[in-house]
Amino acid sequence: MRSEISIWIQASPDTVYSLVADLDHWEIWLSHYRYVRVLDRQDGEIRAAMSAKRGLVPVFWQAVQRAEATTRTVRFRHVRGITRGMDVLWTIEPEEGGTRARIFHDLTLGWPLIGRWFADHVIARGFIEPIAGRTLRSFKRIAELA
Repeated sequence: MRSEISIWIQASPDTVYSLVADLDHWEIWLSHYRYVRVLDRQDGEIRAAMSAKRGLVPVFWQAVQRAEATTRTVRFRHVRGITRGMDVLWTIEPEEGGTRARIFHDLTLGWPLIGRWFADHVIARGFIEPIAGRTLRSFKRIAELA
């Protein structure tokens, strides 16, 4: 399963990057997140337990975040939960007087017979894309008010 979602934001790339990279404030800024609990900080990485809502359905996972200020990228590697093994890449780039924020998701489920179908139709369309879309819209609103 590969997914890409993006949004244009009327704010500087540095402003958008600083918000996205600040995992400590996600729970406060993102109303659809139930919690973000930092478990460990080591060698430039943050390991966190995270949970968000898709409608009334809670989803949860653990991820390791690495933010790279020089390239304005933020990477997550899911290490626990149904999306274990998923790689997530945020790119923050200047575009037409503002910023293009993109999120790429890459997940291969090793389940025989239904893994690919389940990842594409249930996980991506049912959860990842709606939650990521709401996350992007939230960061857009916050960055444009900053």
